[in-house]
Amino acid sequence: MSEHVILLHGLWMRGFALGLLHRRLMAEGYRVHRFDYLSVAMPQADILGRLHVRMRALAPGPVHLVGHSLGGLLALRACQDTPGLPPGRIVCLGSPLKGSAAARAFARLGRAGEALLGGNRDLLERGFERWDGVREVGVIAGRVPLGLGAMVGQLEGEHDGTVAVAETRLPGITDHVVVEASHLGLLFSQEAAMLATRFLRHGRFAAAPGEG
Repeated sequence: MSEHVILLHGLWMRGFALGLLHRRLMAEGYRVHRFDYLSVAMPQADILGRLHVRMRALAPGPVHLVGHSLGGLLALRACQDTPGLPPGRIVCLGSPLKGSAAARAFARLGRAGEALLGGNRDLLERGFERWDGVREVGVIAGRVPLGLGAMVGQLEGEHDGTVAVAETRLPGITDHVVVEASHLGLLFSQEAAMLATRFLRHGRFAAAPGEG
């Protein structure tokens, strides 16, 4: 049975930014699809509705989700309490699953902040308290501090320039790993792609004895 992977980009991005990750996952034998959406202009309910339709169209699955930044938050929200979806795992790349200090800093700009964050403002600011969904979730965080978020938000501890590592550590997720990459660099990191592949296959980031 073919295993599908749907890639979800982050805020202010479009699907073409996922091109290298797309190719790397295809080389590992997955059927890969880029889910393109308007991260600011489109209401969250419309984004999730389209994603559910796409996932069900690829059933019986498995249909995995790999999301960068906001894309990871939307992946969790899409699978949180939705019955009838095909099975699969979720990998989040630099996603502020506990809420983003940078997003809260943008929100304090008033109407300008609202315009920058759009319909996903609340999800970006607050994130989740914990993950109680049925899907296994693996999170890959970066710790190279290069990015716009470091200039507008108070990022404590290790961070990728936009998201603090602590913001990615959500209670209830299956596994977590930190790599040498910036927030945007996670999309181009060969190590991150390798770790994502391992989690999609085995539900963990660490290689078991004898695994490649």
